[in-house]
Amino acid sequence: MTTSIKPHKILVIGGGAGGLELVTQLGHRYKKDSNITVTLVDQKRSHIWKPLLHEVATGSLDPSTDAVVYHAHAVKHHYDFQLGCFSGMNAENQTITLSETKDENDQVILPERYLQYDTLVLAIGSVSNDFGTPGVADHCFFLDTAKQAERFHNSLINNFMRINQQDSGVLNIAIVGAGATGVELSAELYNVTDMLRSYGLPNMTAQQLKVTLIEAGPRILPALPERISSSARKELSKLGVEVLENTLIKSANQDGFTTAEGNLLEADMMIWAAGVKAPDFIADLYQFELTRTNQVLVKPTLQSSLHENIFIIGDCCACAQPDGSWVPPRAQSAHQMASLVKKNIKLQLNNKALQPFIYKDHGSLVNLSRYSTVGSLMGNLTKSSMFIEGKIARIVYISLYRMHQIAIHGFFKAMLVYIAEKVSKVVRPKMKLH
Repeated sequence: MTTSIKPHKILVIGGGAGGLELVTQLGHRYKKDSNITVTLVDQKRSHIWKPLLHEVATGSLDPSTDAVVYHAHAVKHHYDFQLGCFSGMNAENQTITLSETKDENDQVILPERYLQYDTLVLAIGSVSNDFGTPGVADHCFFLDTAKQAERFHNSLINNFMRINQQDSGVLNIAIVGAGATGVELSAELYNVTDMLRSYGLPNMTAQQLKVTLIEAGPRILPALPERISSSARKELSKLGVEVLENTLIKSANQDGFTTAEGNLLEADMMIWAAGVKAPDFIADLYQFELTRTNQVLVKPTLQSSLHENIFIIGDCCACAQPDGSWVPPRAQSAHQMASLVKKNIKLQLNNKALQPFIYKDHGSLVNLSRYSTVGSLMGNLTKSSMFIEGKIARIVYISLYRMHQIAIHGFFKAMLVYIAEKVSKVVRPKMKLH
């Protein structure tokens, strides 16, 4: 057990996959050391695993029952939680600023605050990158947060009700970006549409849904092996998804997307899921070296290139590997980074040399709702050549989420959560309808 000579404050900003796993591990490691405090900061009150946000958007997942509430989790796992929006920092004085928190009536709940740290970890994640495309911010839905996903869901249900009442017509949904989010959302939309007849919308069928998936590159899932891309494309075509590749979007308006060739792709609902970047405010801090997508450049040890006592993990981290490649912004990357930073904080407290981060690609999986799952396993060993699909791939995909639950709850409690989920499905609708 590490015992600090003087009080040491560890501050983690961002309760996503990496941040929440890290404070959980640190909380348990230092729970008996009164000199070391671990604090998580997030502007939201609860955590939803980001790869599942497309299920929140369609109603397959209800965040009110499946979310992890930070305040309650903090008590059980020996860390503190501060609700607030990270808005500034002073690296010289080792303080961060949290802007005042207001309610829906614009009343101040919490005033502006300043928190001091000895070790700071930034795990602020990423947001969609609209590349400055005109009209996108005003007319498109984004799926970066549970709140945005629920906003899309409410609009989706309203449109389903409209189509059902008319007993005719088609709901036209256009999705820009054929990465994992866009592909999985496309399939999940057909899944929930099939369920509507059982939940009071008898006139709504999958034939009244048209989904157009738009990709600027030559194929969908461009970051994954071509075999996965080809298999996913075939499955989407079977469902009725219109896949448009090599299609660059020039602008968006209330009627739909305009392509670089000047064609209008009409849509009732538009989703932008193309590209990611670290939040823009990180550039306004003027405290870090950044890439063009606002990611913070780090040393091999995941320390900021400019600050020894600041670590960066997750999607906002720009970490170069020995072969010259960059660590991809994936959940498995955040998980591995959290594990290393936990070790490096202990080493730093003991004045020992820190370890470098070596990313291990365990493969990639894409879940096409109940229709299919495709992917590859053990990427580092097989160079992503071990292709799997169907039930085996589905089981592996589900296990990734279970592993995340084990990391933040512990094995026993994660199993209890799993059992509770199974029991609740007996009495709860298969999709959220409100």
